Amino acid sequence: MGLVVQKYGGSSVADAEGIKRVAKRIVEAKKNGHQVVVVVSAMGDTTDELIDLAEQVSPIPSGREFDMLLTAGERISMALLAMAIKNLGHEAQSFTGSQAGVITDSVHNKARIIDVTPGRIRQSIDAGNIAIVAGFQGVSQDKKDITTLGRGGSDTTAVALAAALEAEVCEIYTDVDGVFTADPRVVKKARKIDWISFEDMLELASSGSKVLLHRCVEYARRYNIPIHVRSSFSGLRGTWVSNEPQGDQPMEQAIISGVAHDTSEAKITVVGVPDKPGEAAAIFRTISDSELNIDMVVQNVSAASTGLTDISFTLPKTDGHKAMEALTKAQPTIGFDSLRYDDQIAKISLVGAGMRTNPGVTATFFEALSNAGVNIELISTSEIRISVVTRADDVKEAVRAVHSAFGLDSDSVEAVVYGGTGR
Repeated sequence: MGLVVQKYGGSSVADAEGIKRVAKRIVEAKKNGHQVVVVVSAMGDTTDELIDLAEQVSPIPSGREFDMLLTAGERISMALLAMAIKNLGHEAQSFTGSQAGVITDSVHNKARIIDVTPGRIRQSIDAGNIAIVAGFQGVSQDKKDITTLGRGGSDTTAVALAAALEAEVCEIYTDVDGVFTADPRVVKKARKIDWISFEDMLELASSGSKVLLHRCVEYARRYNIPIHVRSSFSGLRGTWVSNEPQGDQPMEQAIISGVAHDTSEAKITVVGVPDKPGEAAAIFRTISDSELNIDMVVQNVSAASTGLTDISFTLPKTDGHKAMEALTKAQPTIGFDSLRYDDQIAKISLVGAGMRTNPGVTATFFEALSNAGVNIELISTSEIRISVVTRADDVKEAVRAVHSAFGLDSDSVEAVVYGGTGR
């Protein structure tokens, strides 16, 4: 038996009973002959509570101290879990991200992993211990400050450790039984996917599917680490995410893998842009210099009478104010007329590698939205994805309509969200 990295989300370790249940599962893996490394998130809503507390104390907390505060949640989880494992008669040692050798850049609150040097973890498991690592955190390479990896960063910690330790698999334990063809809270008859390729999972993750973080899947693909998404509340087999199917899974991939939706974005329209070379570049250079990421972009055909056009793009709502501020400041230089901001939008995405060889997919997608009375504002496509922006109020109806149109509905209700969050 080889080495296994297991990651448990906040809903899995939300209370003392949850921690004891997780400890039993970890010990079972150890008894089966595996070396086990565990990555844990903060208990339940601990991170949100710490953020609220920081905002009460300081409206704009220092990035360094904010990271120092937020990492406390994972340290509580790892220590309690180590205690629970020892109570079951097995040795366990807990490690912070820095002790585990997770080395990052110096960007506080959303650091990126540069390297993992898991010498202490290797020593611990070689000595027969179960190693418990605090997820979501690391140490900066230059200043040696504590850093955090951003929301969902524990998934990335787990995959990075799995790669560094050459683990057989990285098991991501959550409060759903795997990856589903749509959000089970929106589509009750969403089907669990037995196997999905890294390519399709990357598209789903970047399109709003919350089960796995995009950076986590990207890291796993780069180092070819199979991920097994499972529920910590049941013993059911979950979803394998890998280059090739695992075990007895079918080789042929479905035409459509799933439907994802995202209501966390806003749309900015730059009105009255002179239709000449360099104008779009100036707009997006302004956004880039503000260190903001954009998603979808559409430019209208310019009006012949005025020679002006409109450019619309989407970005996270949390970055909306900063983007509007930067563009307003640059308006005299760029020369556009005005700005419009809209945060009542939703993105719906259809994902599947089979789209490449099935020309009818696009027509079916838009017919389903039309039949549901859903108006489309923006469209973006790739080889394996079609995304549209609609009104936020229409998103649930749109997802259900598209899901049914492609025959993704299960004959029965398969999806259970045990902990209430889907993570």
